[in-house]
Amino acid sequence: MTPANRTLLGKLIVIAVAMFGFAYALNPFYRQICEALGLNVLTQKDGTVEFDKNTQVDKTRNVTIEFDGNAQGPWRFRPTQASMTVHPGELNTVMYEVVNMQPREMNAQAIPSYAPQNATPYFKKVECFCFKQQTLKASEARQMPVVFYIDPKLPRDVKTITLSYTFFEVGGGLVKTAAN
Repeated sequence: MTPANRTLLGKLIVIAVAMFGFAYALNPFYRQICEALGLNVLTQKDGTVEFDKNTQVDKTRNVTIEFDGNAQGPWRFRPTQASMTVHPGELNTVMYEVVNMQPREMNAQAIPSYAPQNATPYFKKVECFCFKQQTLKASEARQMPVVFYIDPKLPRDVKTITLSYTFFEVGGGLVKTAAN
């Protein structure tokens, strides 16, 4: 190997390592930017919410929570109830139902969104199927809970919050046939 080729190889290795480091650093940087600006509900720390047992329930206020479910792909996905009225600080549970309409096992994930957007930081999920991917067998039906509370610091002008999930396949796959 000539000295020029060694120099070029060294430069290419440094560039490849720098590109890997840059790509590796982008994910936490992206999450922090989105969290700071409130642009992306995926960055809500759903999995780390701990329910404060000393939270005072505000019985003087009612907030209506509307539930919505959307499926991207071969699923039937919906909440088992359209809405509920809650008191801020009160622990509540709603069930979502999903049915895999395919003759094969599928992996899926649910992504939440909230309306109005300024209510997002006050909607605290203690347990949610959206924290991890779900694997459903062929034609399997499942009911999955969302355990939540509304932070009593929710602005008083917010009377209704909509919790919406989009349920979609992760990883994809082809149905195997005799031709495959």
